[in-house]
Amino acid sequence: MESDSKKRRSRPRIRLPLWALILIAVGILAAFITSSVWLFQTVQGQVIATGDITDPDFSAVVEPVVDLSTTVNAPSLPLFEEEPDDPSFAVESAEPWDGTERVTILLLGIDQRCEETGPTHTDTLMLVTVDPVNLTGAVLSLPRDLWVEIPGLGLDRINQAHYLGEVYEYPGGGPALAVETVETTLGIPINYYVAVNFDAFVEVIDLIGGIVVSVPEAIDDPTYPDRCYGYDPFSIEAGTHQLDGAAALKYARTRATFGGDVDRAGRQQSVVLAVREQVVRLNMVPQLMRQAPELWQTLQDNVNTNMTIDEALQLGLLVQDIPREQIHTAVIDYNYVYNETTADGRQVLVPIRDQIRYLRDELFAPPAIPTPIIADLSALMVQEEARIAVYNGTAVFGLAGETQAYLQLFDFNVTEIGNADAATYRTTQIVDYGSHPYTVQYLIQQLHIPPLNISNGRNPDGDFDVLIILGDDWRVPD
Repeated sequence: MESDSKKRRSRPRIRLPLWALILIAVGILAAFITSSVWLFQTVQGQVIATGDITDPDFSAVVEPVVDLSTTVNAPSLPLFEEEPDDPSFAVESAEPWDGTERVTILLLGIDQRCEETGPTHTDTLMLVTVDPVNLTGAVLSLPRDLWVEIPGLGLDRINQAHYLGEVYEYPGGGPALAVETVETTLGIPINYYVAVNFDAFVEVIDLIGGIVVSVPEAIDDPTYPDRCYGYDPFSIEAGTHQLDGAAALKYARTRATFGGDVDRAGRQQSVVLAVREQVVRLNMVPQLMRQAPELWQTLQDNVNTNMTIDEALQLGLLVQDIPREQIHTAVIDYNYVYNETTADGRQVLVPIRDQIRYLRDELFAPPAIPTPIIADLSALMVQEEARIAVYNGTAVFGLAGETQAYLQLFDFNVTEIGNADAATYRTTQIVDYGSHPYTVQYLIQQLHIPPLNISNGRNPDGDFDVLIILGDDWRVPD
């Protein structure tokens, strides 16, 4: 049976007047979605605050070798098709959201500076989830340096997914690959995406009259970057402040506090809720309608989403019904990740999978995509006849040989052992040079390796099909 959201997508689109589209956009997008714009990373070589332990320099990222001059850029799609004015339409006649399944939206902040065009990265991503039955919601922030599996492309920072989706013209573009990456990482389905840039955030905040935020600590950021590789210093004192669009953007983007990206994620969520509080006030509706042409043009040019008009309207009405105390926020912070340096020198955040699963289940209920149980996995592994090499990436003498003997107890075909290119591997890695899913899955079970430590490769440096690089997290069981 199809889910409620899938059924809803097959319905004819409602033709709405221009002013109704503005109300829809503000009701759902300005309340949650426009807040994601401050997730943008800034200029290369940005000076960061002491204590911000993730690497902000995107120049260190090893990109695929692609001639961008020949790349077909994904077009900037309009939010919705503009409909002719229809004075007979009334918002009061709109039907409320009638689905019973949880609705989850991925918010993407697009790192687009000056007048640059071409493939773009995202920084931090946000998930907004709504339970229409219990009238609860949650917002989860994911750091941009999270080390994840990008489907079909291997391990990389999560902010690379959107970029690679555009470079390789992935079906649906960058947003589609970003959605699939987050779904794979968290094990939850995502119904919609919304991608936003700087202009949408600043102009919408100004059009709703600004927002009120409570600043917990003073911030002084003399190297806050402008949009064109320069500086635009920012400072704010602790206390309650009324912020316009430009100031709200700076407050949400700055990293000049001790907690760096983690603090920034918390500020971003406070701005989300401040926008919501401003928009859902009934006395804001007439003002927004008077400013409809300007607001619509802003959203038309700077927001990209796969929602239909009727879905946006109904979700907007649903969001307004959720009490503030029923909206929970969380950040994948240093309780859920640890710092690691990759072989090519990149500093990344490696997920602590069990901790993240616990957080996910708290916010999103039990996972909708369970891990399959494969019957007779060991027999299927043997049938693949994969030749396995075990390389020691630690300073523990003889670990590769001991591991070979251990794996042979489970009928693994270990044909080669040796030393890795370094003895400083912190975690154990598996590289599959081909297609040996059952062998890899059985190795994951026996070695207790996180799935994100699995990657694919080509042209191995020996006569083997699967390579295991032992890290400091592995010791042979007694």
